[in-house]
Amino acid sequence: MKKCRKATALISKQHDKLPLEAKEKLFLQTHLLVCPHCRAYKQQIDVIEKAIKKLF
Repeated sequence: MKKCRKATALISKQHDKLPLEAKEKLFLQTHLLVCPHCRAYKQQIDVIEKAIKKLF
């Protein structure tokens, strides 16, 4: 659970176009490989971002 909180925070940071440190990128990539819930969260964020871009 603690790792998922960290992962979702990093996904949000990445979505906000803020740079991730190398260790953050590695953590996130590794976590997304093993956690279907965070993978789904990232996919939802990506879909929402694409939909917003289409509107504007």
